[in-house]
Amino acid sequence: MLDSYEIRIRKEALKFAASHMTVFPDGTKEALHGHNYFPTLTLTVRDASFEAMLPFSHFKAGMRKIANAWDEKVLIASRNPFYRLQRQDEHELEFTLCGKRYVLPADEVVVLDTDNISCETLARAYFDSLHAQLPEAFASENIRSVSVYIEESPGQGAAYSHAKS
Repeated sequence: MLDSYEIRIRKEALKFAASHMTVFPDGTKEALHGHNYFPTLTLTVRDASFEAMLPFSHFKAGMRKIANAWDEKVLIASRNPFYRLQRQDEHELEFTLCGKRYVLPADEVVVLDTDNISCETLARAYFDSLHAQLPEAFASENIRSVSVYIEESPGQGAAYSHAKS
């Protein structure tokens, strides 16, 4: 049996409010709506000794950067089969999603490299973004696994986990 410890980071200051439309395989979708998303980062570590400590501040700074980037934005999945980019310039993003046309201010949209906007895909996109920001922190030999849980309403959410081999 292997011993491990879990470090969890979840703070009010790290939440973000965003709008989205989850698309379903039959080409239907939810109406545009929003949530107050609460991310939780869980690090499973081998050692909790003084010498092996991981500074929370690095992880919180990365989480804050994502919250700032995604807060009060419309999140769009660029790889969704029902998404078609029509036009994009510095002022507007025009696209169709499931046959409906949208024109939004470009500075109010975040286009994510994913196939849908759901708690599951947001958890993975969040992990990918955090990992890209903090490659040295995630490279620590002390970390066994990393999990991101995205809660969209109390008691409802999804997690993505990445275990080191």
